[in-house]
Amino acid sequence: MLVDRHTPPRADTGPPSAPPRGSVARANARRAAGLLLAIGLLALVVVASIAIGARNVPVGHVWHGLFHYSGTDDDVVIRELRLPRTVLGLLVGAALGVAGAAMQALTRNPLADPGLLGVNAGAAAAVVSGISFLGVSSTTGYVWFALAGAAVVSVLVYAIGGSRSATPVRLALAGTAITALLQGWTTAVELTDKVALDRMRFWQVGSLSSANMSTVRDVAPFLAVGAVLALASARPLNAVALGDDTARGLGAKLTRTRVTVMAAITLLCGAATAACGPIVFVGLMVPHVVRGITGPDMRWIIPYAAVLSPVLLLGSDVIGRVVTRPAELQVGIVTAVIGGPVFIALVRRRRMAEL
Repeated sequence: MLVDRHTPPRADTGPPSAPPRGSVARANARRAAGLLLAIGLLALVVVASIAIGARNVPVGHVWHGLFHYSGTDDDVVIRELRLPRTVLGLLVGAALGVAGAAMQALTRNPLADPGLLGVNAGAAAAVVSGISFLGVSSTTGYVWFALAGAAVVSVLVYAIGGSRSATPVRLALAGTAITALLQGWTTAVELTDKVALDRMRFWQVGSLSSANMSTVRDVAPFLAVGAVLALASARPLNAVALGDDTARGLGAKLTRTRVTVMAAITLLCGAATAACGPIVFVGLMVPHVVRGITGPDMRWIIPYAAVLSPVLLLGSDVIGRVVTRPAELQVGIVTAVIGGPVFIALVRRRRMAEL
């Protein structure tokens, strides 16, 4: 038997090598450039949100009203009405997008939305109870009851889901069961109390029309803490996406990660829902779009979702003001009308379905 002595020995087959650093750097550069473009788009939508409404305001007057207030009619509209509405939409949109991305990563379910763990149902049940039994009628009162309801439900879901032995499936099932129970309670109270029904129907549809700086100040600290917790959990969530056993092998603390992410979702969803009612599809749809741009890395998904979700929310709010002018269509209705067909188109695409 002849042996070619010049044939080098075969190298031992090991695990696949990591991608070259150059390709990673180029991918990160593209993601960073895309994020800058998204921020530019958000800036344009913010200007449109301040300028467009039942009373259109020239862009030059927008600058004057923001930085050189003199009490003119346009200045009053911008400073007292449009600015609080835009700031609240910016905060709530970012909160819903980040919460949706964190929820989908935590449950490893691409169809999860911020309400899957019962947070929105807990907020609604607390608000309707406060209206019916305690006579709460102010937006500030709604905020605190909604936050309390969201927090209580999150604790219940975590306890029912197994506490330290909780898994994504158990948490989702516990959240679904509690959501059904609380929705029944909310409906029962509304049917037996006409005052509660009248007040809740405006809150539940999802709206930015009653925004004011007092509401912004009430919810901003909760949203800030929730965003920080979500960002801090980005790397552990990347490990969780590989499965529990792999995540443990990589050194991830599963219990700590789940508790932290649930706290972040509770703060983000609870404060956002408290401020303007439940708004659908933002936290469900935007993370799907973002993953098509960034891939599955949560360190990029969360910042992108925080920027693009307010684009959707504020854009929908502007559309709602224009299509029925001089009246307006509530933003929760517009996001549902836009989100349904767009989300169906997204999930039908093979690339998105595989994510």
